[in-house]
Amino acid sequence: LAVCLALAVCLQEKKADLIDKSKGIETVAELEKALGKPKEVSKIGPLEQWIYEASDGKLVFSIVAGRVALEHTEDKK
Repeated sequence: LAVCLALAVCLQEKKADLIDKSKGIETVAELEKALGKPKEVSKIGPLEQWIYEASDGKLVFSIVAGRVALEHTEDKK
């Protein structure tokens, strides 16, 4: 089991890889096509945050009215 978990972490992409894949993306459909479904979605009124996990941290995208912007990244703790 430990080997499987270690392998899964090694195969997971880095934040820089996900940022490269998301460059130029403006819509939710484009974001989901490029990165897949997010690990987590949070909603605050009309604002959504899509959170993707990478091997070295997280990417948080803000979405308002179907438009996407990279909000910030977080380092892995």
